[in-house]
Amino acid sequence: MLYQMDVSGADAEHTIRLFWSSLSTSGGGSSDDARDDSAAKQELQELTREREFADALVRGYDERKTEIDDKIRSVSRHWRLERMARVDRNIIRLGAYELLHMKDVPRRVTLNEAVELAKRFGNEESPAFVNGVLDRIGEDSAKE
Repeated sequence: MLYQMDVSGADAEHTIRLFWSSLSTSGGGSSDDARDDSAAKQELQELTREREFADALVRGYDERKTEIDDKIRSVSRHWRLERMARVDRNIIRLGAYELLHMKDVPRRVTLNEAVELAKRFGNEESPAFVNGVLDRIGEDSAKE
C-alpha cells in the first residue's frame, strides 16, 4: 500500500480502501469448502487481525511520514531517499515505522520480514540494503 501511495500521491485512507476492495473483487476461496464453521471463523479472525495490522502500518507511516523519512535520511549513507528504488524505500518505511513506533514487535522480526519482502519484490541488492538501513535505525532507536 505504501508503494501505491508513493506512486499515486494518494492518502492512506483512499489507498487502504482501494487495496482491500481490489482484493475482494479478485476472487478468493470457493464457496463449497468442506471446512467446518469453527475453522472458517478462526481463519476469518486471523485475516481480520492481519488486515488491521496492515492498516495500522499504513496509517502510522502516513501520520509520521516526515519523522520517518527524516530518520531514514539520517542513517542512509551515500543514498538520498528520493534516489532509492521505490520498492526498497517503502519496505524501509514500513520497517522504520515498526522499529520506532511498534515496540511490541521484536526488532529481529521486523528486520527479517523486511528482508524477506526485499528478496521477493526488490532486486539482487535490495535485501542487504534494506537490512543495513533498518539495522542502523534499530540501533539508534535502542539508544533512545
